[in-house]
Order: sequence, then structure tokens, then C-alpha cells
Amino acid sequence: MSPVKAVLFDRDGTLVHDVPYNGDPNRVRPVDGAREALGLLRSRGIRTGVVTNQSGIARGLLTDADVRRVNRRVDELLGPFDVWGVCPHGPDDGCHCRKPQPGLVLWAAGRICTEPADCVVIGDIGADVEAASRAGAHGILVPTPETLPEETARAGHVAPDLLTAVRAVLTGPPRGDVLADERHIESAYDTGGRPR
Repeated sequence: MSPVKAVLFDRDGTLVHDVPYNGDPNRVRPVDGAREALGLLRSRGIRTGVVTNQSGIARGLLTDADVRRVNRRVDELLGPFDVWGVCPHGPDDGCHCRKPQPGLVLWAAGRICTEPADCVVIGDIGADVEAASRAGAHGILVPTPETLPEETARAGHVAPDLLTAVRAVLTGPPRGDVLADERHIESAYDTGGRPR
């Protein structure tokens, strides 16, 4: 039985295909395996949440309402999620919630009355797993073509896809352990980063 009480997901590139600064709910498409992965967690009573940087708000490319509409669509397709955490700030705003800072993870854990140590954060870039680490949670990186090779190399736990990451959460305590055959996955991706 997994000791994990909650799994917090990055949104873009992790749960749904990344559409930069997306404000259109009609462009939301879940990644392969997302529904099954979430179903596995919920069937075992593990709470689920989303923690997402949305700097398009600070950049003037999106409104709060745009982000809420997209989040509602994600909830319709993959939810219901127990908690939603959104950072609207830009990279230079100095906020405590923008990943890789731990604020969103700590806030989301608090909202669902769970200690960060009992949470896993799953995301597609280094900022996701770094935020988890800073909060005292466990992080799993699921690389995409936009994930930088050095982010993959630095991540303690790497899974090839979302469903594999969730199965690893369910099959044993991830804290301090290396997920079998997943730590040293080589990145075959390009080096193009993406701002969020």
C-alpha cells in the first residue's frame, strides 16, 4: 500500500498537452494515460491536485478568467481535482509561489490537510521537482521534448510517462528510493526550453 496521501500535478505538459499561454478551453487535450493514471489514484483514496505556473497573466497574455476557464475544462476532462493552485506571477516578480519556489506545493498540501512529506509532485520540467524538494515533498519528472537534458539528469526520479509515474507512486514508498529502472533514463529531447 502506498504511503502517499496526495499527488499534485503540473498542468501544461504533464496532464494536458502544452499550448503556450493557452486561454482557450477548446485547445485542452489530455496527455496519453492521464485519465487512467488519475483513476488509479482516486480508486485508492489518494487525493489529487494541480499546481501550475501561469505567467501569461503577469505578461498580459491571459486573464485570470481565461486561466479559470481552461482549468474548468481540465477538471471536466480529468477531474474532479481536490485542489487547484495557480501562480499568476512572472519569473522576475519574486513571489514565493512560482515554481521552483515551494509556495504552491505547501499551499496545496495545506488545503487538503496533508503534510508535504506525504505528497508527490509530478511534472515535466526541473522547476516542478525542485519545488517538490523545497517543500519537503517527493518529485517525479516526466520529460517531454521541451524538458532540458540537464533537468532530466538532475532529477532524482524520472518516469517515461505519466502512467508509469503514478504506478511507481502506488507500488511503494518513493521517498529516498530510486524508482526501478527509471533514474538513469537518458533524455533524447532537444534543448529548447519553454517559458511558463
